[in-house]
Amino acid sequence: QVQLVESGGGLVQAGGSLRLSCAASGSIFSINNMGWYRQPPGKQRELVASSTSGGYGWTNYADSVKGRFTISRDNTKKTLYLQMNSLKPEDTAVYYCNINWHGNNYWGQGTQVTVSS
Repeated sequence: QVQLVESGGGLVQAGGSLRLSCAASGSIFSINNMGWYRQPPGKQRELVASSTSGGYGWTNYADSVKGRFTISRDNTKKTLYLQMNSLKPEDTAVYYCNINWHGNNYWGQGTQVTVSS
């Protein structure tokens, strides 16, 4: 009954932009604690960006994406976003959204982002 549906991935040239979306539905009443992760080919999943808005809000970015990526949310739509600018070939990966609700982690299915060089 909990579902995270991702969209927005694709193939772009280096320097291009993409915006990923992750729509949550079902028994999730808050998207305060959220994050984006990615898994490059043959590598481990890694944190890209995370954020909380439950009280003292904060955002956290991997050093590799600071200044280029922006994490955001739409609470009404219960949707997460990842705006990706100035994309580099090393950004190529499957991107996953994540929401923590009552101690459980919920994951999107993943969306492929490929940046050509």
